[in-house]
Amino acid sequence: MRDLLVTCFVLLGCIYTLKKPYIGILLWSWLSYMNPHRLSYGFAYSMPFAQVTALTLFVSMLFSKENKKIPVNLITVLWIIFVLFMGITTAFAYFPESALEQYERIFKIQLVTFLTMMLITDMSKLKQLLWVIVCSIGFFSVKGGFFTIMTAGGYRVWGPAESFIADNNALAVAVLMTIPLMVYLYQIATNKWIKYGLMGSSVLSLFTIIGSNSRGALLAIVAIGLTYWLKSKNKLGTGIVIAVLAFSLLSFAPESWYQRMNTIENHEEDGSAMGRINAWWYAFNAANDNLLGVGLNSWSAETFALYAPEPTDVHAAHSIYFSVLADHGWIGLGMFLTIFLLTWLKLKSIIKKTEKNPDAKEIYLLAKMLQVSLMAYFVGGAFLSLSYFDLPWHLVSFVVLIERFYNEQYSVNSVKQTPSQFPTTPRSK
Repeated sequence: MRDLLVTCFVLLGCIYTLKKPYIGILLWSWLSYMNPHRLSYGFAYSMPFAQVTALTLFVSMLFSKENKKIPVNLITVLWIIFVLFMGITTAFAYFPESALEQYERIFKIQLVTFLTMMLITDMSKLKQLLWVIVCSIGFFSVKGGFFTIMTAGGYRVWGPAESFIADNNALAVAVLMTIPLMVYLYQIATNKWIKYGLMGSSVLSLFTIIGSNSRGALLAIVAIGLTYWLKSKNKLGTGIVIAVLAFSLLSFAPESWYQRMNTIENHEEDGSAMGRINAWWYAFNAANDNLLGVGLNSWSAETFALYAPEPTDVHAAHSIYFSVLADHGWIGLGMFLTIFLLTWLKLKSIIKKTEKNPDAKEIYLLAKMLQVSLMAYFVGGAFLSLSYFDLPWHLVSFVVLIERFYNEQYSVNSVKQTPSQFPTTPRSK
């Protein structure tokens, strides 16, 4: 039954995509973040729904008469260069065939993200995409929150199988990146039941963080709590709410959770933590010895024997920063960091422009929540291999989009004044 339901939904979505191309972005995002086919048990489990959706999207774009262009600015230009640079490092990778396979997956994600900037042309469409992302990841965070409460935190919560967020740690950071988007939708919602649903989903999502037993998520939740408090206008009220939520979560957390969190301080006694440090040294040494890094999917016994302090202790990167460093060298890491730094600065600029403009309130609120989401990624991602995960790149595209929306709606309109508003000087004969 699940197989038929997912298949019918995808086919219906493809039909609507032929009429309205941006529907394909919504459908792709649902398949990418929720992985609904992985919840089935039959033929749909391994069906290439994403490829079918992408093909339909391209066909729709060929026949669509809508104006389609990528916003050109420093972020998008450097972003394109970075994607192409990853192709160069793939050609010189230590394991070129394995690297090419991973690069193809990354390129598809990046391509759809750029299509997002082309097809999401107004705030209405952007809010639809935000709802898709929130509901897709929220499905697992709400379900995980209920599970954590019902089992008193006795078991770990996991994400959708065979996805970027299948791991408990990755799911926790993805949830933390999604909660600010829930808050934004709560802030702009007018229906009280939708507000109640989003509020309850946010709280349950926090319990999912506890259920994940993720140490990186603990640091990230502290970072986003502080960021959200700094961004709020009512700091006293916000501080009280954060304190109550923190007390409730800490009171609920089982003893096993506290024992695992204590390994953050006593990392030398924890094998997993020492393995990560070994992997980070591997990345540092590999980048120093290879201008272009060692390429994607290089984290193996063979390369660790060359560059790791403990050659037999092979681990994944467990860090967005060291992952990019090993994969693409210092040049690649520099571009990666610059893209997100420019995105952060762009958000600060948008917030400053819209703060006192009541007509741009939705853009202002979204910009603030995007900062909180990115902070979750910057801190939580320091301990996870999520460099190429869809969501942070989608967030960057949202920043580019809301700046374009603001410029189109306000900056351009502000210039369109009546002739009487401009000072005039008589022409000399």
